[in-house]
Amino acid sequence: MHPYMNHIQLGYFGLLPFLACVFWPLLLGSSITAIDTFIYYSLGILAFMAGTLWRAGEQSNTHAVMAVLVVIPFPLLAIFDSSVVLLYLALSYPIVLVFERGMAAWQNYHKDYQKMRYVLTSVVFVCHLFMLAQSIELSRG
Repeated sequence: MHPYMNHIQLGYFGLLPFLACVFWPLLLGSSITAIDTFIYYSLGILAFMAGTLWRAGEQSNTHAVMAVLVVIPFPLLAIFDSSVVLLYLALSYPIVLVFERGMAAWQNYHKDYQKMRYVLTSVVFVCHLFMLAQSIELSRG
């Protein structure tokens, strides 16, 4: 077992709440509670992902700021409609992945970990699009 196996398993387990929120409306009907739960979980995971890239003392100040740039507007997201927040979050995950790929440490990551990051980012992005569609549908009704 390679040293990134725990990271890979935890990454896939972290996907379960995203998927549960996406499938929630199929089982129980659409609700703002499902959307809000999804948003809160997504905010927490995005903050965690950005935080893992912020390696104090190992990078320049510019890279340190760029690592957490996506979480700086979090307090402002409270004033926006859930559709805007979901769109912001959907776009933030690929941005974090692009930033992570640009770091020197990316080359040292196991290929399975790199693949996992691509898969998770793609699935999380699509989950956000599903929730965005639900949010738009609820706002119309």
